[in-house]
Amino acid sequence: MNEKNSPQRRRGRGESAKNTNHVFFARSQRTLRLCGALLIAFSAAEAAIVADVRAAVDRHDLALAESYVQRYRAEHGVTPEMMEALSWLGRGALDSKNLNKAEQYAHETRDLVLKELKKRALDAEPHLPLALGASIEVEAKVMVARGNRSEAVQFLEKELALYRSTSLRTRIQKSLNSLTLEGKPAPPLAGVPLAKFKGHPVLLFFWAHWCPDCKSEVPILARLMERYGKQGLVLIGPTRLYGYMARGEEAPPAEETRYIEQVRQRYYAVLAASPVPVNEENFKTYGASTVPTLVLLDRQGIVRMYHPDVMPYEALAARVETMLK
Repeated sequence: MNEKNSPQRRRGRGESAKNTNHVFFARSQRTLRLCGALLIAFSAAEAAIVADVRAAVDRHDLALAESYVQRYRAEHGVTPEMMEALSWLGRGALDSKNLNKAEQYAHETRDLVLKELKKRALDAEPHLPLALGASIEVEAKVMVARGNRSEAVQFLEKELALYRSTSLRTRIQKSLNSLTLEGKPAPPLAGVPLAKFKGHPVLLFFWAHWCPDCKSEVPILARLMERYGKQGLVLIGPTRLYGYMARGEEAPPAEETRYIEQVRQRYYAVLAASPVPVNEENFKTYGASTVPTLVLLDRQGIVRMYHPDVMPYEALAARVETMLK
């Protein structure tokens, strides 16, 4: 018998092939596990960079925040997450009154986002609009801080026209309203004719069903209405649909509307007797990208306070009292 074709030789070749397959399979599995681990690590780094930079900025440690962005950029390149993190450097520099550096970071963020928008739509993913919106906001605030208020208004009006059909509309409108709305007649409020309350001071409380800061404002509003409601103060609580309910569960409009009513009954007893229009356009018109947003109108329907944030009782009561004199 030819030794090359002996049964033993054939078995040996078969066993050798099996061993080779086992080795190849084991190596493939290790490679897949390694790739998976690297992918998880990369995803974790992307998720962490914005949180890390925000935490450093909140501690007023701009140097640390800058080092986070520099290291991430060197390791991962320019990503939407990196752009959002970079935009936080602009806000941090602005808080530190370093206007030149704030402007530099705002321009750098804007340039990177605009370059990315040549490849994808602004709202195709969440980080780009956050980054661009922050850069616009910071640039306008830098102009105001330098005494160029009218220039800031013109800049925001231009940006609003440019991004009106995107998610940035509400945020840019907030910045514009902060500079221009006080002293003007209140914009129309869909679902509630404000003319009906002429002769009364009106407090608009923009809130969201998911918003913890809104809930924290409820005792303040309750105390306010207990003291000033009998003197004519009217409270209106506009809100809107977000497309989801508790724990981020997607919900059609009818189901979310029922959920909003449940949240109102459970947490917002102060709004029980108040109009609560549910309308997204109200939020866009009033620039309520930050919730809560508080807007105070005088007896003639003129805006006397525009405040996109929580507000302590003493400060809010003082503003209401001026409306009742």
